[in-house]
Amino acid sequence: MTERCYLGVDFGAESGRVIAGLWDGKRIQIEELHRFPNGPVLLGNSLRWDVVRLWAEVQAGLTLAAKRFGSSIVSVGADTWGVDFVLLDKHEEMLGQPYHYRDARTRGMLDEAFKRVPRADIFAATGLQFMELNTLYQLLAWQKSNPELLAAAETFLMMPDFMHWCLCGSRVVEFTNATTSQCVHPTKRDWAFDLLGKFGLPTKMFPKIVPPGTNLGALRENVAEKTGLHRIKVVAPPTHDTASAVAGVPTTRTGKANWAYISSGTWSLIGAEVQKAQLSPRALELNYTNEGGIDGTYRLLKNVTGLWLVQQCRRSFEAHGRKYDYVELTRMAGEAPALRSFVDPDDARFMNPPDMPAAIQSYCRDTGQPVPETDAALVRCALESLALKYRATLAGLEELTGEKVEIIHVVGGGSQNRFLNQFTADACNRLVHAGPVEATALGNLLSQVRADGELKNLSEMRAVVRASTQVSEFTPVDKAAWDDAFGKYSALLKRAK
Repeated sequence: MTERCYLGVDFGAESGRVIAGLWDGKRIQIEELHRFPNGPVLLGNSLRWDVVRLWAEVQAGLTLAAKRFGSSIVSVGADTWGVDFVLLDKHEEMLGQPYHYRDARTRGMLDEAFKRVPRADIFAATGLQFMELNTLYQLLAWQKSNPELLAAAETFLMMPDFMHWCLCGSRVVEFTNATTSQCVHPTKRDWAFDLLGKFGLPTKMFPKIVPPGTNLGALRENVAEKTGLHRIKVVAPPTHDTASAVAGVPTTRTGKANWAYISSGTWSLIGAEVQKAQLSPRALELNYTNEGGIDGTYRLLKNVTGLWLVQQCRRSFEAHGRKYDYVELTRMAGEAPALRSFVDPDDARFMNPPDMPAAIQSYCRDTGQPVPETDAALVRCALESLALKYRATLAGLEELTGEKVEIIHVVGGGSQNRFLNQFTADACNRLVHAGPVEATALGNLLSQVRADGELKNLSEMRAVVRASTQVSEFTPVDKAAWDDAFGKYSALLKRAK
């Protein structure tokens, strides 16, 4: 067959890119066309996303794609992080610059929400893990600080849906990202209108929810003219980056819950693929989340602060004149003393501290542990703590699904960190398969290939991933030492409650 090209717009917390997927009927080859920086922008006293600049970068990437692949391009689709959103008024004008999920305005909003609607009722209506950065609490913060602006909102679009609006004018929200908002009912698979009404939030702004794989329309004529593309299709992939990453896991166990995934990056999302939302009292107690997946599945998972700890340590080291790349940091950590000090990555002090090394040292000091003093010891503490947190999360998954996890698939950028992969195998006492790094891109692009009629189902998509990529295998060692460390870590978490 003639090779076809599909374009993915993939946004992460640190960077975004436009990528091409070249499909020959059996395998897919990925080529990065344009990469650009991303991150919070300080505006006044708030953190925002510069979505206008991001859209300009997307257009630059599409222009490069048109020059390189021309008429072979079939479609384009975007994926991003979850929870954040853009509001449009009745004239389709943006209402303010969108907030970043780490903005401080949601501090304390969980407690305020529970005063109005009980925690158990919110969970029953949404099935979502409670985090103050969730869309629901962002909207409540906006309701409190700027109700006039919220009342003027005609259309609510999550970040990838806003990019699709830029591309083709569609005003819908794709299911997988919608479910990160804590505004979607887990069994009705529609907006939780009753809950939103109890909070007095305007419901008229919430558009239709569509499944991944939906054809959203043709590229805007002016965008086609500017970029040199023809009016290709705009297709909604699983628009939450983790949903695309899970679709890109090279497992042969589709339809079973005896494997787990860790989508490893700034956040670590640890979960299992299940057929229906888990809404039991125990799921509420353990604070697990039910996010939408492809083919009607749910991602039963927990969001854990991930390599953000290392990223922010690196930033602090550089600010003090010590510049390292991630490979060097990992090598240094491997030479530091093992299993001395641990932190809970989800402790509030790590959300957005001015100095991450100082925050880690403060936690260790406050909990009576040896304080890591060197750069290497700080990074090792972060990586070992992540692996131990994964083990604790895995135990909860097994309890909720009733299935023993036999293998862990680590995908995403963090799958390149060989020390963290080995620590994960050791801490969890499970076989770890690491890779592909490009799971999110593969899930996005292969969803478009499937929407084009080239693939039939999720199993076929994953077979293409296996045929197109390689994985690394890590087997557990030193079980006794890690079991002892986990005992200390569990006690640490209990004391912190």
